[in-house]
Formats: sequence, C-alpha cells, structure tokens
Amino acid sequence: MKLNQLSVFLENRPGRLGAPLEAIAAEGINILTLSLADTAQFGILRLIVRDPERAHRALEAAGLVVNQTEVVAVDVADRPGGLAEALRVLEGAGINIEYMYAFSLRRGDKAILIFRFEDPDRAIAVLQQAGLQIVDGEELFAQVP
Repeated sequence: MKLNQLSVFLENRPGRLGAPLEAIAAEGINILTLSLADTAQFGILRLIVRDPERAHRALEAAGLVVNQTEVVAVDVADRPGGLAEALRVLEGAGINIEYMYAFSLRRGDKAILIFRFEDPDRAIAVLQQAGLQIVDGEELFAQVP
C-alpha cells in the first residue's frame, strides 16, 4: 500500500535540475509524478518512478544525494471540498502530514494525491476506516504507459 519515493537534494542554482532527470532518462526510467520544493540554498526533487531501486542507483552514480522514503497514494474526491474532507479525517485522528502533492492522473471522479505521513501505517488504517481508498503501486503503475 505504500510507495517508494525518491528525494534528490539539489543546490538551488540554474541548471541543477537537469542532472537527475538526465540520469533517470539514461536508464530508460519514466517519471510518473514529481514535486520540486526549494529554499534559498537548496531544493528537494521528489519523484515517483516505476523502478525506484534502479533510479536510486542511477542518481547516486551521477553523484547526487538521494533518499528513499515511503509515501501513500490516496483517492480524494475531485470536487470542491474533497481534499478538505480527507484532511478532516486525518486531523480528527491526530495524524501529521509532512507534505503532499498531486499525482498527474485521475481515476474517474477521484484525484490521486501523494502524502508523506509521520506514521504511514496508522494513516492508511484511519483513511480506510473512513472509506477512503489507498491506491497501491501496481494499480497506480497500471494506469501509466
């Protein structure tokens, strides 16, 4: 139920984003979704790819600092208030969200969001108990060519 996400730490300067993308492309690995966050001095490129282990090795071979973490993909109603409803469930259970970003695909009337939780196993249990669907990797990757 959890997905492996790669986080690549980059210096916040022009041209630094190309190196990790080229390293992954050279291995023939497609990026399914990504997020880029920055501060004045560095950025964090977060990636979901079909083969995270191979991508991790390629990024490290390119001299990049990479961390692998677990994230959770959640179906959220794609309408006004859909995300707010999911957040109320999590807040009501006292679950901390470290960050989140949108996946580039929809599933019917649902948007897929990627969440990084302090306690992913507990978050999954709470979300499922509230009737929210967790999207596993196989199901997610089956939707992407």
